Amino acid sequence: MTEFIKKPELLAPAGDMERLKSAIRYGADAVYLGGTVFGMRAAPANFDEQQLCQAVAYAHERGVKVYLTCNVLPRNGELEFLPEFLRNAVKANVDALIISDMGVFEYAKKYAPGVEIHISTQTGIVNYAAANAFYNLGARRVVTARELSMKEIKELRDNIPEDMDIECFVHGAMCVSFSGRCLISNYLVNRDANKGECAQPCRWKYSLMEETRPGQYFPVYEGDGGTYILNSKDMCMIEHIPEMIKAGITSFKIEGRAKSDYYVSVVTNAYRKAIDGYFENPTDDYVPEQWILDEMRRVSYRDYCTGFFFGAPSDDANISYKGGYNREWDVVAVVDSYDNGVAYCTQRNRFFAGEELEVMPVGEKPFKVTVRNLKNADGEPIESTNHAMMRFSFECEIPLTENTILRKEREEKSRVII
Repeated sequence: MTEFIKKPELLAPAGDMERLKSAIRYGADAVYLGGTVFGMRAAPANFDEQQLCQAVAYAHERGVKVYLTCNVLPRNGELEFLPEFLRNAVKANVDALIISDMGVFEYAKKYAPGVEIHISTQTGIVNYAAANAFYNLGARRVVTARELSMKEIKELRDNIPEDMDIECFVHGAMCVSFSGRCLISNYLVNRDANKGECAQPCRWKYSLMEETRPGQYFPVYEGDGGTYILNSKDMCMIEHIPEMIKAGITSFKIEGRAKSDYYVSVVTNAYRKAIDGYFENPTDDYVPEQWILDEMRRVSYRDYCTGFFFGAPSDDANISYKGGYNREWDVVAVVDSYDNGVAYCTQRNRFFAGEELEVMPVGEKPFKVTVRNLKNADGEPIESTNHAMMRFSFECEIPLTENTILRKEREEKSRVII
């Protein structure tokens, strides 16, 4: 039995309303999202003032909390816009603001006094003295630096107030720089990582060139075509639920506000089942069912690691020596409705009549169905779903609920360069 048995919050990313709804549908206790400014992810659609109000209302109706990112490092000229942003957060009734800058912290206390403050991983919290200092200033949660080990997190937990939360990233992309503070993108392509515009140049392939020999590239290590020396593996901690709970982590955070709706659905669903499974059988050797672990490879992913949780990765530095993502499964459709033994769906990728598809139900083990009597929206028999976003139907003995995902395994596995 673990020493710290509080059930952790499952915190999922929401890059837009569709992904917010999916995170909630698949079991998130809370979501984090960004406005159109002052957030660390500029690529997703994010939420304007009206959309933020709608998102918070939707989440709260379902008992889910909403945390708004305000974790960029603003320059002087941007501060004049901050009070309005914070007032809008209050108006939307968000549950917390995620902040990294001390000036923003002070503004938040002034313009959003009733909103809880969470200290972003960008702040680089690595010790309990810093956590306590922020607690004394009014913060109620720290998102630890990703460079902390499980042992260090436990020490932090033992030396901060009981009502202060510890939030940790447990799944998703990792950054080559300490707590995400990086200048490479700004230097190479003038896109500031500390303002949410990172171009992820750490994922690019690099070679060494001697300046008097232009065009002659030498690999940094012995191999073909260069190296991805800055390219980190993805983190995956789903097999270590007991250790994380025992360390006192109170919020399990999934990275990925720029990831797809499908990614958010699959990963949130898997961690929900893993956490709930542990609390049904709270032993130190608990491991999720195999199908839950298999879900981690049904999304696009880089090779997995456990980050710094079990010590500094000095042997291999958690480097992914391949570019892009592993992609082994495709979403082929989403269910719109089900009636009298027929599933009505919208296409996402092409498939053929007679093929076997995998159904991903909410909170349950996936199962297979064979596509029979495939028809288009006009009720005409078809051999394949060969038009993007086309409506179609097929016979299915098992009732399928709205928004259920249908997918299939790729015949040839691939790597997607992103």
